[in-house]
Amino acid sequence: MNVVFLSPHFPAYSLQFCRQLKNAGATVLAIADTPFDQLPPAAREALTEYYRVGDMHNYDALVRALGYFTHAYGKIDRLDSLNEYWLETEARLRDDFNIFGVRGDSIATIRRKSVMKEKFRQAGVPVAAGRVVASEDEARALIAELGYPVVAKPDAGVGALDTFRLDNDTDLSSFFGRKPAVEYIIEAFVGGTIYSFDGLTDRHGNIIFATSHVFSQGIMETVNQGRHISYHSLRELPPELETFGRTCVEAFNVRERFFHIEFFQTAPTRYVALEVNIRPPGGYTTDMFNYACDIDIYRIWAELLVTGRSQFTFERKYHCCYASRKNSIGYRHSHEQILARYGRFIVQTASVPGVFSSALGDIGYIFRSPLMEDIHEITSFIQETMEH
Repeated sequence: MNVVFLSPHFPAYSLQFCRQLKNAGATVLAIADTPFDQLPPAAREALTEYYRVGDMHNYDALVRALGYFTHAYGKIDRLDSLNEYWLETEARLRDDFNIFGVRGDSIATIRRKSVMKEKFRQAGVPVAAGRVVASEDEARALIAELGYPVVAKPDAGVGALDTFRLDNDTDLSSFFGRKPAVEYIIEAFVGGTIYSFDGLTDRHGNIIFATSHVFSQGIMETVNQGRHISYHSLRELPPELETFGRTCVEAFNVRERFFHIEFFQTAPTRYVALEVNIRPPGGYTTDMFNYACDIDIYRIWAELLVTGRSQFTFERKYHCCYASRKNSIGYRHSHEQILARYGRFIVQTASVPGVFSSALGDIGYIFRSPLMEDIHEITSFIQETMEH
């Protein structure tokens, strides 16, 4: 099987996917704009061949790269980056080279929040009211229906970038005074706890792995307010959340893909859909899959692609948590104190690259326990500030 991977070195977990593709027997071909000798050794070792382009945004250069690979190795069977940023580029390349996967005729459903919102409604999944607005006057008319607060977000944005909570007319005018030149959707602010439904499907759309995470707050608040964040997996999934999650996976026709679907829990058994992402969850969450269940999700994904294997069992043995700290915040307990007290629970510490630090903190601790009380205790200890 010939698999082309865009950006095999970034984010860092990409090289794990490439390495397992090679182990599964794939011919692993990669495209990026980084000189080959500057790729991490593990990425270089995983690749059959590497094609460097001057600019990953130059579509013609990507077409030439795929043309070269097709001439040298035969038909390309799969193309991916597992990165939301490249979803539209991937779909266009799959169209042009007739490659299995998400194609151009369905990309809007998983990229444009307005189209996504309509798909949720059609599937019977509750969603926040809102629509795309083209001007401040249109926004005011919508807010007259919804009331403040509202959230303004790019209709085709990535994560929580350029997303804002607006609490009054002053915030609204200020937002339109600096609004990026892209389409924006405004929707009612939904208060509640963010839950995710995460997993992987086989090529027929059957879910072969699923889990859920609970977040201390949204990425929008984390980034815009300079806060640290924590989130942890659940050993047992709330039945209502799992039902909505599975409904969404079917409605969005998720095939041979990871998924990360976000909901607000507004009451113990009530959920409102936020958005669907047809990619692995960000940060270190794929590692957390592994720690929580003692599996290798990278190998499972690679074997799914190469061999079609979809029979696989797993058990959520632990709650796995990520808790971040920011250099700008004074914490009561030192790194050494954390390790001394809770080292037996900690499975990984991460120094977060600067491009991700606004969302994931400057350092992250990943730890696990079968008991939720341990998770809460360790998180509180890690994130306790000098002000308390």
